[in-house]
Amino acid sequence: MKIHYKNLLQNVQTYALSWSLLIFGIVLIFASCKKEPDDNNNIIPVVPPKSSAIYVLNQGSFSSNNASVTLYNLEDQSISPDYFKSQNNRELGDTGSDMCIYGSKVYIVTNVSSQLEIVDAVTFKSIKQIPFFNEQVPQQPSAVTAYEGKVYVCAYDGTVTVFDTTTLEPIKVIKVGLNPDAILAAYGKIWVSNSGGLNFPDYDKTVSVIDPVTLTETKKIETGLDPYTLQADSYGDIYVISRGNYSDVKMRLQIIDAATQKVKHTFEDFEAMNFTIKGDTAYVYNYDYFGSNGSSIMMINVKTEEVITSNFITDGSVIETVYSIAVDPNSNDVFIGDAKGFVNQGMVHCYSNDGKLKYSFKAGINPVAIKFLVK
Repeated sequence: MKIHYKNLLQNVQTYALSWSLLIFGIVLIFASCKKEPDDNNNIIPVVPPKSSAIYVLNQGSFSSNNASVTLYNLEDQSISPDYFKSQNNRELGDTGSDMCIYGSKVYIVTNVSSQLEIVDAVTFKSIKQIPFFNEQVPQQPSAVTAYEGKVYVCAYDGTVTVFDTTTLEPIKVIKVGLNPDAILAAYGKIWVSNSGGLNFPDYDKTVSVIDPVTLTETKKIETGLDPYTLQADSYGDIYVISRGNYSDVKMRLQIIDAATQKVKHTFEDFEAMNFTIKGDTAYVYNYDYFGSNGSSIMMINVKTEEVITSNFITDGSVIETVYSIAVDPNSNDVFIGDAKGFVNQGMVHCYSNDGKLKYSFKAGINPVAIKFLVK
């Protein structure tokens, strides 16, 4: 029998190529589902992170000892209206002002009670309660941030106290400016807004820069009057609200260059009370205390430093009293705290990133901070 070796070779090559393509396709399918080994070297799929719950810090009414935390479970849409009290059988304190989730713990600041409450991030059971007093004088802590194993708490007595997150003991107290109102860790520094808000009409107008290695203040940056919220973008800038004097000096959004540590731009065309940044977008809100314009929320492109739109909400829904704003880091949904006139039970509204209302849930009085528990 005559064998055609050339044809046979071509058939074998074709067959091998077909199997190679098949194997390559199978590899692509499995590679698209990213996997990693577990502790026993078993290959398991990597599940992308998602937010499982929302913690809302409710400020409460001043001197009424009714600060609270609302838990909203994103997985089953259940609500625990006073989660701290239900888990600890006591009140959180007077005038909640800030909250930070770092590692396995949540750090909660109550300003008038002058306390830092540390709880387990999942169970919300109290781990430690740290009083902020200089002898008998309350220091009135106002804000908290975390960076590289340390927690930084600024207080109205012009200090920043640094804590070790393992021992929960203070490491150092750093002197800054008058009545610091906000604190941020970004670009290898700790930034503190010195408002001087308790020194009316002689407000402070500086942002302190702290070196987290030496734990010393290295510079004060001059800003507008009464600086407040601080947020960082991804382009080397720190954004800050300067609240002015609530009269002829208006509330403005300013940009600090983190490298030069100088204000490089002030948005003069609109007033701004507070904001948050997610990706290339800053969501900036204002509330007209003295007029009839109510609440407004705008969007700014932080890359181009230009206004995208003056009205984030596109479906005609109305927020009565905007009091806080945050963006889910995974879903990109925008959550807006509504104080409902400051004396009523507050609400939190969830909007898609194209400005359409998805759902709302009840919060406590004056929902001042919204944080996301990520799986």
